[in-house]
Amino acid sequence: MVDFNWIEFQELGDSRGSLVSIEVGNQKQVPFEVKRLYYIYRTEEGVSRGYHAHKNLKQIAFAIHGNCDMVLDDGINRQTVRLDDPTKGILIENMVWREMHNFSSDCVLLVLASEHYDEGDYIRDYQRFIEHCAGKGK
Repeated sequence: MVDFNWIEFQELGDSRGSLVSIEVGNQKQVPFEVKRLYYIYRTEEGVSRGYHAHKNLKQIAFAIHGNCDMVLDDGINRQTVRLDDPTKGILIENMVWREMHNFSSDCVLLVLASEHYDEGDYIRDYQRFIEHCAGKGK
């Protein structure tokens, strides 16, 4: 089983609707300084995304609308989790291969990242990822 954690965000709501607040700097919610955030949406049917790992970057991903499947792989174990709750994010540590599949047509996937974009931090070849994991003693 891949080591990952769900992070639950409190939903506040009344007859007007719901609100989820994310407090940057609140270590109980986000265990790293958020340096970048982005969201993925309008993903065509049958399209998958990701297919990479990060050497240093950590992320929290959650579907704020719709749903998708997230494949997480630590070089030994591979697990699929369903992102379908806007109050629950998945903490993805560094050196975890990730793939996103089965996006619903209305999926909006929000990602909080610990670092600014750096192409040098990506490992985009799965075999290279496995070799890197083996070299790190995983």
